[in-house]
Amino acid sequence: MKRPEPVQVIKQRRDALLRSLVEGVPYIGFLGIQFDRRGDELTAVMPFNDSLIGNPLLPALHGGATAAFLEVAAIIELAWTSLWDGMEAEGGLAPTQIRLPKTIDFTVDYLRAGLPRDAYARARVNRSGRRYASVHVEAWQDNRSRLFAQATGHFLMPTLAIG
Repeated sequence: MKRPEPVQVIKQRRDALLRSLVEGVPYIGFLGIQFDRRGDELTAVMPFNDSLIGNPLLPALHGGATAAFLEVAAIIELAWTSLWDGMEAEGGLAPTQIRLPKTIDFTVDYLRAGLPRDAYARARVNRSGRRYASVHVEAWQDNRSRLFAQATGHFLMPTLAIG
C-alpha cells in the first residue's frame, strides 16, 4: 500500500494550480486581483487603486471594474471547484491541461457605490455539469453582510484536455 503524500506537498500543489489559473488571465493581473485560499475556499481580493475609480466626485469604483471583479471571482471559483479532485491525485494536473469556463451570460446587481477601498468577493457554484454551470458571487468591502454588488453567471464548461 502506498503512503499518502505529506499535507505540505498537496498544499503546494493546490497553491501552484491556483497561481497558474490566475496567471493564465492577464486581465486579473491588470486589475490587481488576488486570491486568498483557505482549504477549498477562495476569497477574491481587489486591492484599491486610484485607476479603479469611475466617478471621482463621489468617489466610487467604476461599474466595469466591479463587474470584471465579480466575473473573475466566479470563473476562478468554478475552475477551482471543477479541478479540485484532480489536485488530490498524485502529480496533480499540469498547467497546460487547464481550460477556463466561457461566460454565456453574466448579470450584475449594483447594490450601492463601491467605496475607494479594498473589495472582497466569494463565489458559490450553484450547479456544475459537464457542459454548463451556474455561479452566484457576492462582493463586499468592510462588512460581509453589507454587499455592494452581487452577480449570477452561466458558463460553458470546457472539455478536459488530457495529455
